[in-house]
Amino acid sequence: MSEHVVGSIVEGKVIKITPFGAIIALEGGGQGLVHISQIANSFVQDINDHLKVNDNVKVKIMSVDPETNRISLSIRAALPKPERTDKAPRNPNYKPREQRGNFDKNSDSHPSSQTPLNDFEEKMKEFLKQSNDKMASLNKRANKR
Repeated sequence: MSEHVVGSIVEGKVIKITPFGAIIALEGGGQGLVHISQIANSFVQDINDHLKVNDNVKVKIMSVDPETNRISLSIRAALPKPERTDKAPRNPNYKPREQRGNFDKNSDSHPSSQTPLNDFEEKMKEFLKQSNDKMASLNKRANKR
């Protein structure tokens, strides 16, 4: 068996499909397993929807255990990375620094003055006030009887 280098991308042929992955015969000798999670970039319910016996595939060697001769492979990692065609920021609320504006740190208009924690505390205070008002109303009714 030839030396397989972790991280290299090699050609292989699907020789067996199991419920948990596919066994690949590597060019240059040896076999490895592509786990079901490493078949495609999307969820794989049935490997047979993606691979067939005798399919030629490119795989990336993820690990080699020299004691057991087990080779872990990935088809996903061997796929070319899709290039982003839009260079827009991923966050739709993102604004470049120039567009954010200047804020006085002591001002209430500072965007961080209403943090999620402060917002939660305000909602909790309002809830407790309403709860106490309702309890007082129920206690008054109970005392009238």
